[in-house]
Amino acid sequence: MKLRVVGAVVAALTLTLAGCSEKAKSSDDGAADENGVKSGQGVTESKITLGALTDMTGVYASLGKSVTQAQQLWVKETNKAGGICDRQIELTVRDHAYDPQKAIGAYTELEPEVLGFTQFIGSPFVAAVESRVDGQDKGIVLPQAWSANLLGSKYVRVIGATYDVETINLIDFLLDEKRIAKGDKIGHVYFEGDYGENALAGSKHAAQEAGLTVVEQKIKPTDNDMTAQVSALKQAGVKAVVISAGPRQAASLVGVAAATGFDVPVVGNNSAYAPQLLATQAGAALQKDYYIGASTLPIGDAAEGPSKLAKAYKAEYPKDALDNGVIAGYNATAVFGEALKKACESKDLTREGVDKALLTVKDFGADFGISHDFTDPAAPSTRQTVVMKPDAKSPGGLKVVRPAEVAPAAESFSLKP
Repeated sequence: MKLRVVGAVVAALTLTLAGCSEKAKSSDDGAADENGVKSGQGVTESKITLGALTDMTGVYASLGKSVTQAQQLWVKETNKAGGICDRQIELTVRDHAYDPQKAIGAYTELEPEVLGFTQFIGSPFVAAVESRVDGQDKGIVLPQAWSANLLGSKYVRVIGATYDVETINLIDFLLDEKRIAKGDKIGHVYFEGDYGENALAGSKHAAQEAGLTVVEQKIKPTDNDMTAQVSALKQAGVKAVVISAGPRQAASLVGVAAATGFDVPVVGNNSAYAPQLLATQAGAALQKDYYIGASTLPIGDAAEGPSKLAKAYKAEYPKDALDNGVIAGYNATAVFGEALKKACESKDLTREGVDKALLTVKDFGADFGISHDFTDPAAPSTRQTVVMKPDAKSPGGLKVVRPAEVAPAAESFSLKP
């Protein structure tokens, strides 16, 4: 049985899930329309309803807002172009504020009403419902979460490199840049639970391959001051630091390190940065020696995909800042849309039909720097990572310092527990 490291929050949610409806749901119970297209939950003759479970007011509020607005932009553009399968798309959004009870409650509320989910922020929360998704609901969930523990489901599909693979690629970048070498110690500050522990697994693998030693510092999402962690890592003599946490923790870590003369490079996973940080006291330090990995080009890149999306997003939301959540959100709805188009061609808009269609999607998303392949549920859609650096002069606050690559240690890394 696949092991899952989902943190204490999952145990706390057991009773909540047990109280959910146990009614088995059929994803292919609808009759065909006049064109012979079958439909089921979340689909009528004129509308396809999708769900988004986001964080607009919690630890990932900046990410949640940009992801959600980008998805609403995709919906608007798609409907203006005629919709999909002669149906308009509707996105129903719930803000769970990164609260476990609210997250599961929102999933339970929306699941019977939607075809699937274009967004679900929070690896622990997604992991908590995964068995239910696989067992009875069987609707696609595209999480804004990248834990390898979510792999293996035909319905919960990770878009991009998982945290462990991403971390291996980031450490490979430091090795290539001669910032660390065999025999060095590297620090890893990480959230307790699924996200941080999966990233830590990547650090340990990379360290073993390169002859490094990992010094661990576990924190909680409510820990915002990294002074103690910086002090401990400085005393341990680490030559670089990995951070697998939120933007606030990253800003504190880099800022405190700079203020105390702890001059080492810091690399972070894709959710450990927000461009709003550049306006804080940590802004200068972040631009000096902080690097972020992600499975997409930054929104401010000059390539056609990001530049076209950035223009459309700014036209729709002129008062809101650009960040990489825009591409992540837009890409997720576009993936779902591609599956819907293929399902329409097969005349089956039931959950089962869309699930089957997603398994045929490959070579997708190259406009944003990396092609994604969804034909294997046991694998992430890519193992490649783009390495970026904060830059106040770039739209979206990031510039590329290494294009999409996969390290040999990441390519050979086994994702099976």
